[in-house]
Amino acid sequence: MSSHWEEFFATHLPPSDFEDNRKLLKEFCERHNKMKNNIVLITSGGTTIPLEHNTVRFVDNFSAGTRGSASAEYFLEHSYAVIFMHRQKSLEPFTRHFNGQQFFDMLELSDRDVGPSSTIAVKPDSVDVLAPILARYKSAQEAKQILYINFTSVVDYMWLLRAGCECLAAFEKRAVLYLAAAVSDFYIPSDKMPVHKMQSGEGAPTISLQLVPKILAPLVSLWVPNAFVVSFKLETDENLLITKSRDSLNKYKHKLVIANVLQTRKNRVIFVTPTTSYEVVLTREQALSGLEIEEPIVADVVRKHDEFISTAEHQ
Repeated sequence: MSSHWEEFFATHLPPSDFEDNRKLLKEFCERHNKMKNNIVLITSGGTTIPLEHNTVRFVDNFSAGTRGSASAEYFLEHSYAVIFMHRQKSLEPFTRHFNGQQFFDMLELSDRDVGPSSTIAVKPDSVDVLAPILARYKSAQEAKQILYINFTSVVDYMWLLRAGCECLAAFEKRAVLYLAAAVSDFYIPSDKMPVHKMQSGEGAPTISLQLVPKILAPLVSLWVPNAFVVSFKLETDENLLITKSRDSLNKYKHKLVIANVLQTRKNRVIFVTPTTSYEVVLTREQALSGLEIEEPIVADVVRKHDEFISTAEHQ
């Protein structure tokens, strides 16, 4: 008898560019495994729930990918190879620092009459902002240290995450799964979805949602059983936070839950392990100085991953 997640894959087609992405994942992982690098797969942004096969309407969530995109930069600083699996058009490492208007405000043209001889320069007061970010970006690109893979729907996400895990398995304990994406809890099965755009003239539709299979179960037990797996838990009721995080750890047997409350997620998280919990807090002074909470979060995850590897080597 097949499990819920096996049934999900059997009844939902992969994204159209799946084989291209699987090839990119395989090549990236093989290169960094030969170099004996540590690697992290970061999921980031939200997943959509399409309401039609030819999708016009869909259900979405608020995630912009802030935590995942910032964390990717800090993992790069710790010399990890990074697979950045993100929602299409969500925030990405490095470019996240500037929206279009901010970026253009940093530049100036040599001449208002644009022509072949025109040059574009960074304004002097913007060089100190742009230069270090550009330097980190160039360094990561030249070292081929980061791979970008994007998804849109929850079905895309599930297929790509499984493909990523298959490639990460060879790294064993040197692999980290950092599951920061806001994955939909519900979806509409493929066979229950209309092919074409729903017509308002037919009245309000009745939509029946089903639970998305909990991908942590096969991920931890089958796909990457030796990896250091980190999940995230977001709640609006703090009274549920520790209990639900520890329930997840007990059920899926992964290593760490990073728990946060919606209203304070930018300056406070709780690291929850099967036996302990402690806070990572960003003070007002630290925030005003430009520190992001993802920096100490990633530093703590890296420390725990180092301890995990060291313990395994001495067993």
